[in-house]
Amino acid sequence: MYAGVAEVHATNDYKLVLTFDNKERRLFDMTPYLDVGRFAELKNIEAFKQVSVSFDTVEWENGLDLDPEFQAHAPLAEPHTDRHEMGKTQIADVVQEKIMAGSMRSG
Repeated sequence: MYAGVAEVHATNDYKLVLTFDNKERRLFDMTPYLDVGRFAELKNIEAFKQVSVSFDTVEWENGLDLDPEFQAHAPLAEPHTDRHEMGKTQIADVVQEKIMAGSMRSG
């Protein structure tokens, strides 16, 4: 059994930040697949960013999707992943994670 995707965020460098329903976060690099079949359509960054959660996986507006079991093997995401693309809530989450991990110092 595998965890389903609960949230997805596309970065400017063709990566997906995936949050699974078990709260695990993984970073899935799509660049190796952008020359394969219909996935080449996602080389257009605007098309790539049109990704959303569909059932327990990700799906793009052009109908392409990924097997959730395939995505579950992606490396764990670093808390700072593409913070330029994050909203204020996501940035607050990253800061909180760093505080909890003891990696931020006041000063």
